[in-house]
Amino acid sequence: MSAREKAIFIVRRLRQEGYEAFLAGGCVRDMLLQKPPQDYDIATNAKPEDIQRVFAETIPVGAQFGVVLVLVDGEPFEVASFRHDGPYLDGRRPSHVRYGSLEEDIFRRDFTINGMVYDPIGDRVIDLVEGQKDLQRGVIRAIGNPRDRFDEDRLRMIRAVRFAASLGFEIEASTFDAIRRLAPTVTQISWERIGDELTRILTEGGARRGFELLDESGLLKVLLPEIEAMKGTQQSPDFHPEGDVFAHTMLLLSHLHAPSETLAYGCLLHDVAKPVCIRQDAERITFYGHTDKGAEMAEQILKRLKRGRAVWERVSYLVHNHLRHTQAPKMRLSTLKRFLREEGIGELLELARIDALSSNGDLHYYDYCKQRLAELEEEEIRPAPLVRGGDLIAMGIPPGPIFTDILRQVEDAQLGGELNNREEALQWIQRNYGHRGRGNE
Repeated sequence: MSAREKAIFIVRRLRQEGYEAFLAGGCVRDMLLQKPPQDYDIATNAKPEDIQRVFAETIPVGAQFGVVLVLVDGEPFEVASFRHDGPYLDGRRPSHVRYGSLEEDIFRRDFTINGMVYDPIGDRVIDLVEGQKDLQRGVIRAIGNPRDRFDEDRLRMIRAVRFAASLGFEIEASTFDAIRRLAPTVTQISWERIGDELTRILTEGGARRGFELLDESGLLKVLLPEIEAMKGTQQSPDFHPEGDVFAHTMLLLSHLHAPSETLAYGCLLHDVAKPVCIRQDAERITFYGHTDKGAEMAEQILKRLKRGRAVWERVSYLVHNHLRHTQAPKMRLSTLKRFLREEGIGELLELARIDALSSNGDLHYYDYCKQRLAELEEEEIRPAPLVRGGDLIAMGIPPGPIFTDILRQVEDAQLGGELNNREEALQWIQRNYGHRGRGNE
């Protein structure tokens, strides 16, 4: 069964037991937009204990809020009881919930486009909030009083931006006004949730539009003041005819198409240190040290957003090295090969391409690196070692830090085409380090 068929099976099974049950939320929105839903949620008047009784495999992930995961052939589906929420005292969770009606459940949801339910048995959409009209108009509108919805969960302010960006919609005026007014309070929720939403804005489509909306709403200066600081930081018009660092960064975001999280953050943060590194005199503008400082700042920002170690380490690498490809034509062959075999080289060159397209359009250095990558065979970039530490010991060279230096020099000569086999390598070591053998101690 497909995911849709499994979700309908859950609805049908609950109906057979005498309960109301509907597909709800984002999957209904996506179906009406003729987009494949990412997941299927079910809303029902069955209580958690009823759901667990009806289905053999369940996980009560949020039973206190009426939410149970139902597993169908190992695939989880969120089944939530109709509920009415009590006051939200922490800007995230209701202080208590009570089971309610379908109408109460719909009116507690965030936006009209997410407030519809679908009856797959009768093939009808139940829309009490004019969600279908807003889909047709391309509008993100809070259900009821926008301030109440955002007081209930501050994350909804960022979600409004994400939906508007990814769907290409506008945020309705009163909804946007409420976001502007409440933007300073957004950090009352956890940074992990904030980081997850910002990542989705960057990777799910419309990243530039998303960050422009974050800026216009006042959310950007609260969440990422380092990005807002880019505004007004001028650059040399010879290299950056597009304008200041903020305009340049927004152009990079416009070139993102289903990027990885690390590439997306690399584009966002590659010039994050320019506002603190700028130096300007009568002749030119410089940003000396901005790659080093930027790597540090990127790591700090991503830790604040609770991204994983692998993410901030890779993004730090991208920021630190995002201009390194410009030195490639001048590199020694061994250095070039080492550069082109680095683990993050694919994303680094993609960042370089997008960076160039978002400035003066010069792809010369990018094209050079791609051409050299195409020309060089894998075994040329990553050849098997000609010698190892055991060979050095056999030559009587005492173990120690010198081993690393010797093996590195041998590999450099190998990569540069100066040493081609084991015998040549051993002779080279004997000539240069034979005096360190035991017989010469």
